[in-house]
Amino acid sequence: MSGLRSWVARRLLLGLAQTAAVVLLVFVLTEALPGDAAVALAGDQPDPERIAAIREAMDLDRPAPERLADWAAGLLHGDFGTSLASGRPVSTYIADGFGPTLLLAALTVALLVPVGVGLGVLAARHEGGLADRIVSSVTLGVYAVPEFAFGILLITVFALRLGWLPPTAVGYGTDLLAHPAALVLPVLVLLSRPVCSLARLVRAGMIDALASPYVAQARRYGIPGARIRYTHALPNAITPAAQQLARTIDWLLCGVIVVEALYVIPGLGTVLMNAVAERDVPVVQGLAVVFAVTTVVLNLGADLVAHRFAPRAGVAA
Repeated sequence: MSGLRSWVARRLLLGLAQTAAVVLLVFVLTEALPGDAAVALAGDQPDPERIAAIREAMDLDRPAPERLADWAAGLLHGDFGTSLASGRPVSTYIADGFGPTLLLAALTVALLVPVGVGLGVLAARHEGGLADRIVSSVTLGVYAVPEFAFGILLITVFALRLGWLPPTAVGYGTDLLAHPAALVLPVLVLLSRPVCSLARLVRAGMIDALASPYVAQARRYGIPGARIRYTHALPNAITPAAQQLARTIDWLLCGVIVVEALYVIPGLGTVLMNAVAERDVPVVQGLAVVFAVTTVVLNLGADLVAHRFAPRAGVAA
């Protein structure tokens, strides 16, 4: 138990160091962006006095180290700053975009785990057979299709040709759960590539686990095949899949820009695109910090899962 606590403490310290490094990097990179936010907000024909007033109001006339220190201190208290474009707190932008993105991520993961693991186990059970060849060929083919192209194909077939589903989420606002038909196509696009990766990882892990000596010994003891597959082999097979699942959830929660742009979903990806277009630096910085913390937490959770099912591999990571 003490070894596990020490390992978790090291992971937490590493995560804090990574988050601090990301905060510093985000500030430095946004400072290095070309142009001037004050000039952009002043209009097409900016007046020097107006530009100076805007710079003073936004604290852009203060040295960068002072602004970095104030921003970092605010982050420790949950204050992400204020939008340059609207004057609203950055936290309201994050809250508005988080709901649709979280909904898409939750629906995708709810389908991803049973479908991906089920396909991987099915292919491994029939290694070299028809089912294995079909699963391997389909997952490889679907994975090779870019999300943007796959999304357009789904819109063309199911929205424009058949008229079964709406092509975008325009007019539905952020309450997408009240309009489930608008979620079908985005979730299918989000599910397409991750389910292929997860299925192939589970297949490879299951094949190795089913060929291991301890599984052979379990068969000699007369343990039923289903129990061997799901109690002994599958936990060892999903260790690498847990890491892939964490990366997928991170990718989903950190704003899937292509899918949200294609289906006009007001999630975090859309908020980020709008902030970049308006050169709204505080919003970009706040989103970057949220994404960094999300990545650290999810990877820590994946490491804990890997440690639980394969302790030696987890400690060595």
